[in-house]
Amino acid sequence: MKTAVWVVDPEQPDPQVMARAGSVIRGGGLVAFPTETVYGLGADALNTQAVRSIFAAKGRPQDNPLIVHVGAISDLDGVIGELTPMAEKLIPHFWPGPLTLVLPKDPAIPAEVTAGLDTVGVRMPAHPVALALLKAAGVSIAAPSANASGRPSPTSAAHVLADLDGRIEVIIDAGPCPLGLESTVLDVTGAYPVILRPGGVTAEDIEAVLGVEVQVAGEHNEVPRAPGMKYRHYAPRAELLLVTGTLGAVRQRIIELAQENQERRVVVLSRVDSAGDYPNLKVVPCGRRNDPDDVAAGLYAALRQCDGMGADLILAEGIEARGFGQAVMNRLRKAAKQTIRVGSEE
Repeated sequence: MKTAVWVVDPEQPDPQVMARAGSVIRGGGLVAFPTETVYGLGADALNTQAVRSIFAAKGRPQDNPLIVHVGAISDLDGVIGELTPMAEKLIPHFWPGPLTLVLPKDPAIPAEVTAGLDTVGVRMPAHPVALALLKAAGVSIAAPSANASGRPSPTSAAHVLADLDGRIEVIIDAGPCPLGLESTVLDVTGAYPVILRPGGVTAEDIEAVLGVEVQVAGEHNEVPRAPGMKYRHYAPRAELLLVTGTLGAVRQRIIELAQENQERRVVVLSRVDSAGDYPNLKVVPCGRRNDPDDVAAGLYAALRQCDGMGADLILAEGIEARGFGQAVMNRLRKAAKQTIRVGSEE
C-alpha cells in the first residue's frame, strides 16, 4: 500500500480534498488527520473491519479501547446510549475541545471500539480539519493517535509518516497540532466524575463547572477503561529516566547520571530555562519550566528528536504536576523506565 499525503490549510481545508478523505473513511479505509491535541488515525466507527484495521496498522493491543469522534451533538445518536447529567453540563463548556467523555455505549458501536466494555469514550475535536473530515465522511470516526503503538504520539504529519508509511491509505497534513497532548478522558457514568487520563482540560476546569470534586483513577489497570491506562505509552526508542524534585537537585542528579553512563549516548531532555546548565552534554530543550502548555506542545516532537540524535539514554527533567502539568508528567511517567525523585517533590 502507498500512503498518500494530502496537504491542506489548517483553517480552511480544501473541500475537494476533504470530500476525497471522507470517501476513504466511508469505504473502510484509514485516514490520519490533525486535531487540536495530536494526529488521529481514523476509521468509520461502525465498520468493524475498518476498526480492526486500526489495531493492525498500529500494532495496538485489542483490549485498549478507542475514542469515537463526532462533529455535532446530534451525531451522538447511535454512539451513546445515554447522555448523563454531568455530560449535559460539561459539553456546552468544553466541546469542541480536548475532553473525552466516557458514557454508556449504544449497541450499534462494535465491541472492537470499546474493547468489550459497555461504555464508550466520545469527543468533539476543536480543529477545522477534523471537523471538516467528520462532515465529509458523514459518520462518526473511531480514532486513536496515529502512531505505532507505544511510540510518542504524532504532532505532525511527518511523525505519522515515520511510523505508519505503507500501512494506511491517507495522511492529511495541516501542520503541527497546537495543544500537543491527548485529550482528558473523564468517566461521567458514576456518582462522581473520574479522570481516567489527564489532558488538556484539567480537574480544576471540570470542578468549576460541576461543583464537585473530581477523582483521578490509578495509571495502571488490568482492564483499561480508556486509552493510556494499562500499557507503556508515549515512549521513545531510547531508555528514559525521569528525574523529579527541586530544581537544583534535579540538575545535579542528571549530571551524575550522565557521568555514570559515559559509555552510552546520553541526551538530556531539559527545559529551555535550564538547557545551559548541561554544557558538556547533548541537550534537547522543551518548553519553559513554569509553562506546562509550552512543554506539552513540544514534548512528543522532542522525544522523537532524541531518538533521531541516536540517544540510547534520555535523562528528562520533570515539572510541577499541577494543572496541565499533571498531564505532562503522566505522559513522561508512562514513557519512563524509572522515575527518580530527588530533594522535595514539586
